[in-house]
Amino acid sequence: MSSASTPAKPVVGLIMTGGGARAAYQVGVMRALHDMLPRGVANPFPIICGTSAGAINAAVLATDAHDFHRGVRRLMAVWKNFHVDQIYRADVWGALGNSAHWLLSAVSGGRLSNRISLLDNTPLASLLERYVDFPAIGRNIEAGHLAAFAVTCSGYTSGQSVTFYQGHASLAGWERARRVGVAMPIELQHLMASSALPFIFPPVKINREYFGDGSMRQIAPVSPALHLGADRLLVIGVGRQASQSAVRQQSEGYPPLAQIAGHALDSIFLDSLEVDLERLQRINRTLAIIPPETLAKNGYPLRAVDFRVITPSVPLSRIAAEYAHDLPRVIRGLLHTVGAMRSTGSNLVSYLLFEKSYCRALIRLGYQDTMAQREDLLAFLGHGPQ
Repeated sequence: MSSASTPAKPVVGLIMTGGGARAAYQVGVMRALHDMLPRGVANPFPIICGTSAGAINAAVLATDAHDFHRGVRRLMAVWKNFHVDQIYRADVWGALGNSAHWLLSAVSGGRLSNRISLLDNTPLASLLERYVDFPAIGRNIEAGHLAAFAVTCSGYTSGQSVTFYQGHASLAGWERARRVGVAMPIELQHLMASSALPFIFPPVKINREYFGDGSMRQIAPVSPALHLGADRLLVIGVGRQASQSAVRQQSEGYPPLAQIAGHALDSIFLDSLEVDLERLQRINRTLAIIPPETLAKNGYPLRAVDFRVITPSVPLSRIAAEYAHDLPRVIRGLLHTVGAMRSTGSNLVSYLLFEKSYCRALIRLGYQDTMAQREDLLAFLGHGPQ
């Protein structure tokens, strides 16, 4: 068969969403792909997009785009041995002192203190400086191992969802309603900003504006990968997809602050992804019934995009409840004050439980959920029967 008749290999975009400690699930997915794919295989994801903690995992894969298996092993080395003090200060002064300043800032309107985060995440910056070789991203792009890497942050002043991307010079930025794409070398500040959970971690200034967690106001999570040239998408979420037959249960007592906070974080991290995937599926179905010649004649800009979604088969809040006691005593005490150590508050704990017992449980779950789709995923990535 001539090369002219050989179909072009699809450009698969990897989308890793946010969710604090829940991102350990993504590492399990990557470990399964590591075991599925042949040793020495080229990077299966020319386009890598990350948001929040997913941006951190994505950054490791982008720096090791020349050796996918090495990148996965490095992710495993960190996540399977995690302790919270690698992410945020868990000592008495670091935790309670920072929280006291936060409360003082709240009651004084910022006059007596400008501390606006519950926890101090300076240890995370030190961890990223050790494990992420930011210049390697550019080298991988120049060598052809990577087409583009993107990190999404949320601007506190503009209210925009800003995707900072690094890729080939031919890529163009974009501007849509409340979301823009800006070309810029990805650095530590972008990861710190994208993973700054609202109220939990402090915002980060990039150029003129302060940014926080990229999942806030991210109304189209799959959009950056499509703008950067992906024609297939592998989306790794950290929450179960909503069921059409959700059952309302009788509430017992007023919900504690932790339950409300956990619900708010779920709304930030999960709802927009579900809506965007539903929209993508609807567009695919619509395009399937429109004759190609009609699309060509009218210059219709939409195209069908094949995608796969991997999400936890078990609620991660349920797993977090089993391991919440592994948190340091100071953090347990702090979370106890807002009701997070009750069963109704385990959702909030699931975002903050950076302990190896919990992370390893999520890695196992991600591995199992991915292996259950082995044949389909191999074909989707171009390594099996199409």
